[in-house]
Amino acid sequence: MNDRRGWLLLLFSSALGTLHAQDAQFSQFYSTPTYISPAFAGTGLQTRVGLAVRDQWPAFPGAFISTNFALDHFIPDINSGIGLLATHDKAGSGELRYTSISGQYAYEIEIKRKVFLRPALQLGWVNHAVDYTKLVFGDQLARGGEVGTYEYLRGTSVNYADFAGGLLFFTPKYWAGFAVHHLNRPNQSLLGNEVRMPIKFSAHGGWRTSFRTPVIREHPQNLVLAWNYRAQEKYDQLDLGGYFERDPFYVGLWYRGIPLFKHYAAGYGNHDAVAVLMGVIINDLRIGYSYDLTISRLAGQAGGAHEITLGYEVASAGKKRSMSRRRVVPCAKF
Repeated sequence: MNDRRGWLLLLFSSALGTLHAQDAQFSQFYSTPTYISPAFAGTGLQTRVGLAVRDQWPAFPGAFISTNFALDHFIPDINSGIGLLATHDKAGSGELRYTSISGQYAYEIEIKRKVFLRPALQLGWVNHAVDYTKLVFGDQLARGGEVGTYEYLRGTSVNYADFAGGLLFFTPKYWAGFAVHHLNRPNQSLLGNEVRMPIKFSAHGGWRTSFRTPVIREHPQNLVLAWNYRAQEKYDQLDLGGYFERDPFYVGLWYRGIPLFKHYAAGYGNHDAVAVLMGVIINDLRIGYSYDLTISRLAGQAGGAHEITLGYEVASAGKKRSMSRRRVVPCAKF
């Protein structure tokens, strides 16, 4: 190895070695409840299926694409919810990939009539990978694109276990909870050294109310206000907003950021985006689309973000009516 290649390898290895990945985020977080916390597993009427796809900053080369699939079910005989969560995140031209599959369990405790508490656990398995051949190194440019530094890099993927926990409190109109992800701080290094995943803390809550009058009895109107705060290592953000629903349509508006300066970068505002939401309800199927209008210093350059969500409740009409009368759902009608 010549001196130039050695220094390039050292610099690249150092950069990867100190990089701490941040978890993917979704603007329609209320449509991906079990991604926020395992305590939401089984909070539907019976069985619930959800899919969310996000294209972040499409104007930049090497798109940031995040996909989340969720399946959860409530078992009334044992007051328990179970869930399956699969997440895939791809970033950059080197296709840095993060794929996880997790199982979730939540136990529902009725503190008093229509007041509930749900502790929960999540156990997952993660594959973290990169394709070095799709990266261009400095020595390749100097030598006309020949095989470069990546020849000497070890490890294109790593696998590890990942644990999380959550707690949810709710009544028919209000809910609040918190979750802690990456409790075991798994080593995510692709170079054989030690780079621990930072713990992610999130707190969330909301309020839902319905408007019912003789005039709109067949098409009840609902207002949902919600918030979701996330902190991972030195970075934090808050989603705050709501949506208005009148069957079969709903519209919403969300703000992402904290209306103060970043505590780790003096003079930089902690403003990220304003998201506009619209959606339609077709029987038990909900289809949502949102667009993030970037308001940070990347405004006009990143191309915002597009996000599509699908949600479906699996239950027969009779079973659904029966469960609706007995079951308290702790959040927006995801």
